[in-house]
Amino acid sequence: MAVESADDRAVFIDVDDFGSAGTFTPSGGSASTVNGIFDNDFIEVDAGGGIGVALQQPRFHCRTADVSSAADRDAIVVGEVQYTIRILQDDGTGMTMLVLEKD
Repeated sequence: MAVESADDRAVFIDVDDFGSAGTFTPSGGSASTVNGIFDNDFIEVDAGGGIGVALQQPRFHCRTADVSSAADRDAIVVGEVQYTIRILQDDGTGMTMLVLEKD
């Protein structure tokens, strides 16, 4: 028996609480609305020589079932900003982290 259902996971990404709505468009497919947690933290990258560079790393954490057809270079719009999906990280619990690049 599963610990969580897809409906249970939807509670965590509800737009009335913590979530954001994104418009996901797979290549060759039609757009759909996907709820998730959008995060755009600054991360430090070692550029060599002991000097760090701060970069933003936009990510969208959503239900795996909602992006089951997602692939590298598909598009998602979050808050009127268009992003390209660069990395998909399925965590094995029914949630997927999309690592994004701003277009």
